[in-house]
Parts: sequence; structure tokens; C-alpha cells
Amino acid sequence: MFKRLPASLGALLPFAAFPVLAQTTDLPEMQVSAPRPALTAPTNAEAQTRLWSSPGANTVVPASDFLDRPGTTGIRDMLEYTPGVFAQPKWGEDTRLSIRGSGLARGFHLRGVRLYQDGIPVNQADGSGDFQELDPLTFQRVEVLRGGNAFALGANTLGGALNFVTPTGRDAPGVNLRGEGGSFGFWRGQVSAGGVQGPLDGWISGTMAGQSGYRDHSGGTSGRLNLNLGYRLSDNVETRLFFTHNSIQQDIPGSVTRSQALNTPRMANATNLALNYQRNIDSYRIGSRTAIQVNNETLLEFGGSFVTRQLNHPIFQYIDNRTNDVNLFARGTWDGMVAGMRNRFVGGLNYAYGTTDNRRFVNLRGVRGAQTYASWDTAETVDGYFENSLYVLPRLAVVTGVSGGGATRSSDNRLNPALSGSGRWNWINPRAGLLWQATPTVQAFGNVTWSTEPPTLSDLVALVPLGGFNLLKPQRAATLEIGTRGTLGRFGFEATAYRSWMDKEIQLFVGPTSGTSYARNADRTIHQGVELAGTVLAGSDLVSRGDSVTLRGAYTFSDFRFDGDATYRDNQLPGAPRHVLRAEARYRHPSGFWIAPNLDYVPEGFFVDNANTTRTNSYALIGLRAGAELLDGRLGLFVEARNLADRRYISSASVAPVAAPNAALFEPGFGRSAYAGARFRF
Repeated sequence: MFKRLPASLGALLPFAAFPVLAQTTDLPEMQVSAPRPALTAPTNAEAQTRLWSSPGANTVVPASDFLDRPGTTGIRDMLEYTPGVFAQPKWGEDTRLSIRGSGLARGFHLRGVRLYQDGIPVNQADGSGDFQELDPLTFQRVEVLRGGNAFALGANTLGGALNFVTPTGRDAPGVNLRGEGGSFGFWRGQVSAGGVQGPLDGWISGTMAGQSGYRDHSGGTSGRLNLNLGYRLSDNVETRLFFTHNSIQQDIPGSVTRSQALNTPRMANATNLALNYQRNIDSYRIGSRTAIQVNNETLLEFGGSFVTRQLNHPIFQYIDNRTNDVNLFARGTWDGMVAGMRNRFVGGLNYAYGTTDNRRFVNLRGVRGAQTYASWDTAETVDGYFENSLYVLPRLAVVTGVSGGGATRSSDNRLNPALSGSGRWNWINPRAGLLWQATPTVQAFGNVTWSTEPPTLSDLVALVPLGGFNLLKPQRAATLEIGTRGTLGRFGFEATAYRSWMDKEIQLFVGPTSGTSYARNADRTIHQGVELAGTVLAGSDLVSRGDSVTLRGAYTFSDFRFDGDATYRDNQLPGAPRHVLRAEARYRHPSGFWIAPNLDYVPEGFFVDNANTTRTNSYALIGLRAGAELLDGRLGLFVEARNLADRRYISSASVAPVAAPNAALFEPGFGRSAYAGARFRF
């Protein structure tokens, strides 16, 4: 079933016949192809080869996993069958993301996961980020590097890294038209085109979308532009430019009480309505990436990006921020022989510098009133890293590595200099592991990795009217991980178990005033869990010759808790469910038609406070997807129905030390909905 890798890829693995396991609805199959068409843009197969050269839980999610669905608007839809990733929609296109409990208490924006687009860091210099600036329709894959397994990218976070990769003109030639519509006023249209002219290739995509929203005051519109332009300077040198523009306007319905979330889920928070809460973003990003194939063993890559972002964010006050961020990176890969043994070395540097013109005003129903706060905030983060894999036996690699870096954060309060402050944090993180090629199609691995996360500016400068600089300690963790992955006959699988011993975990809590928040360091905490994913070809030639039934599923067990805390003892950490199961059965007919019922099951609600007094509810959501590929794949039709039983449930929640009975902490999940769409390629 599995064909041999081309020679250019086979050299990267101990066995040239080793297959790539992608989380698709069909079992994966390696395809014989010409040498890599773009040095700066590896194919999905090459990306899987690279990620599986590291002894940890890494997954490639191809676009086919989420682009055959209408209504895909965020990370939740893209990564639903990737275990270890808890991504739940809040409202509109906004998502709350946690990987292995990263940023568990963070109710807005992002912390604890490093984001990349086309291998270039896209986080702000302090480590925070926004998911809404990522357009799912513009990616050919997502690379998920959980936990310490993002080490070879320099990520020093508990959650690891996500790399979103756009197509090139060589990957996606021609014109693609796509249109979608559905429940709650949802509509979206995309036009994309790609092509090649000699050494030059280019791809461009424009997307417009809007929705009135499931809940009151949750509508929004967005426009996104992505450009990917590459030039092959020679057979061994290529450079690529990237440009992205986002214009996003989003109303915020806010959190409500548990009773309101389950009994009147479409209502908005009264304060959000009265003050016209919104989050509006305009951002521009330009980046570059250059690759030099020095010889058969050595690849050098370097590049960077500049991002400018305007945030207009009327909440309890009117936040008006302008941020500018510069990211630079360089990395090298050498795969050769040392003393008769294969050796693979990866090393690099990352540098980020950012400024924020941070201003706040009285919020007069979405209009700026008198100024209440002004500061000039800066962040700088630099890190270097290397990971070395020495194959002491043809099938066994010993992996060692170390990363080190430093970060500075400062806030210059212009209205009250006494509230200014600054801090500096340094770290060294070692890593060691084993990677065993048990069979040509099965790997086993283990590693222990240290990570250190300095606080973000949002952690340090609390969102309270008179808040000053709150110096926090860095969050540190040592993570032990073991696992296996591969294929056995018709079955493809990933299985991982991990345990993280954490010190000074940064928790962000809702404050006493609506819309406010504050951060603190916990003492010792434990994050541990199990991540399972599988795909099996369950049957074929059932109704007609050439048809098939494929089953796939992902299960995540998460046990996050305090470790002998003076106040909370061994209580569970709030913010994520202990069990999440997602499953799908897909029937595919040789005519191109397919249909797939699916299940999203959370058997036990999660706590929303450290005291473990209040939790969300359990739920099981049933959905149905169907589609057809016609005209030799040029025409695609797809429909989807979600939450068919119209189950009322809580999708996401903010967290608190102790939750009051009527605390407005809960985000209702979406009710019954249906979407349809079509795409045409020519």
C-alpha cells in the first residue's frame, strides 16, 4: 500500500519505505514525486518526515481535513482530531486555545503557544497573539508540535507551537472560487489564484466573511488578504516573500452566568450590550524566508517579518492600542555521518522586539471618552537552540539539545510614572530523548524537556483602571513524554503519555470589575495526560466496487492540578475538561460522494475555579457532514449540520479563584446550525 519515498526524502529517515501518517479521512499513502518544487515551502510529506525525525508528539494536519467543510472559521475546526489540543469557540471567530494546559486560565488572546506562519514567528514580541488573524481557507496544512517538541523551532512554551503553511504557486496553480452560507447569517467568499513563470511563482487569496452570530451582539465582518511570492535564484537558493492584511470587526456578547448559559444561551451580557463591547483589528504583516541548500547534507534558512496592528477594543474601558513587532530568525539543518553513524543537527536563533502604544479611555457605548491610561510598553525576546540526533544504531537515535535565551518587558506609564516598571528573565532549557524505528512503519519515542515562559505584557500590566506593573516570576516546567506512532496494516495511530512538573505557573483570573483581569504565579502544579488518535479503513466494496468506510477518532485525557498548594491543596486546575472524545465514520463512494456522521463528547464538565466549587456541564454533540467531488475534482460541494439535537452546553469559560454562584464566567456553545458551500477550480 505504501510506496517508496523519493530519494531526496528517503535520506532523511533510517528507512526509505517509512510512510507518512496524516490525519485524513483515508489512510495515508506516500506518492512518488519529483524533487522538492520549492526549497522554502516543503510539501506535506516532507513536513511529516521532518516532524517525525524528532522524538515527540508532532502531527501534520493537511488542509483536506478541514477544507471539505463549510463554516470552518477557527482553530477548533482545523484541529478537532488532533489530541492534546483544547480549542473551543467563544463567539464569532474567536477561540480559546490550550495545548496540554497551556495558558489554562487565559480567557482572551493567547499565551503559552508559539504561532508561526510559513515558518516565521507571528506572535507579538511578548509571546501573546490573536487567532482571528489566521484564515483557515488560506492554508495547505497545520503543523502541530505539542509541548517540548517545538524545541527545534526554538519554542520554549508549555504548549509548543503551531505552524500554519500557505500554498505556493507551484502547489496550487490555477484559480479557485469558493462560496459558503449558513445559520446565524453566516456568509463567506474566497477567490485565490496561483501560477508559475520560470523561476517565479506566486499565490494570492482574498476572503470576505460575515455573520450576525448565534448570540445577541456577536456579529462581525472580516476581510483578509494573503500573498505568497517565491523566486528561485538557482537550483539551490530560493527566497520567498509573504504579505498579509486583516480587517476584522467583531461584537463581543461576553460571559454570562451558568444558568443563563444553559437556559437562555443566545442572550448577551447586559454590560456588554450597554457599553457596546467590540474587538476590531487592522493588521499588516510582511515577511520573508530564504533557503540555501549548501550541499546534500546542509540546509540554511533565515528570514523575518514586520507586523503593525491597530486594536480598537471598547470593553469596560475603550482600549486603543497600536503595536509594532519585528521577528527575525535563522536556522540550519545538517544531516550527515559522524564516526560512521548518521547524525542530524538542527540549530537556530530567534529574535523579537515589539512596542505597544497602550491607551485607554472611558467607553461611551463604543466611542472614546476621556483618557484614563497611557503607557509605552516594550518587549524583547531572544533565544538560541540546538537539537542533535545521533543514530547509535541504524534504528535508534539518541537526541540531545539545549536552548537558552532572555526576555525583557517594560511599561512606561505616561500619566502616573510611579506605576511604571520593567523586568528581565533568563533561562537555559536542556532536552534529551530516544527515537526508535521499531519497524519500517512504526516509531517509538521518549523525551524529557525543560521549558521556561516569561510573562507577557498582559500578565504584567493588569487591566484595571489604576493598575501598575506587576512583576511575575517565569513559568518553568520539566516534561517527561513517551509515545508511539505509525501504521499497522489498515490502521494508523498516534499514542502519547506525558507528565509536566511545573513551578510558578502563570494564572490569569477575572478581576473584581467587569472586563478586568489580573495575573499571579501559582506554586507547584502538575500537568499530565494521554493523547490518542487513530484512523482505520473499516471496510471496502460494501455497496459498490471501490467504496470504503473509514473510522477516525481522537481522545484526550487531561489531569491538571495543584501540587500540595497551601490554599487549594491538590485541587484540579480550572479551565479544561479531563476527557474529550471526537469520532467520525465516513462513507466514500467512487462517484465522489461521501457522508460522515460525527460525535463530540465531553463526559464531565470542567471546573471554573481553583476552589473546585463550580463546573461546566457534560455534553454530547451529534453532527453530519456530506459532500461530493465532481468534474475530476474541479467542483466540490459540501454541507454540514452541527449539534443536531440542539444540545445546550458551555463551550468555554473564564476562571476565578472562587466562583460565586451567579458569576458571569460562562460562554454558551452554538446551537443547532447548518452550512453549505461550493468551490470550483479552473
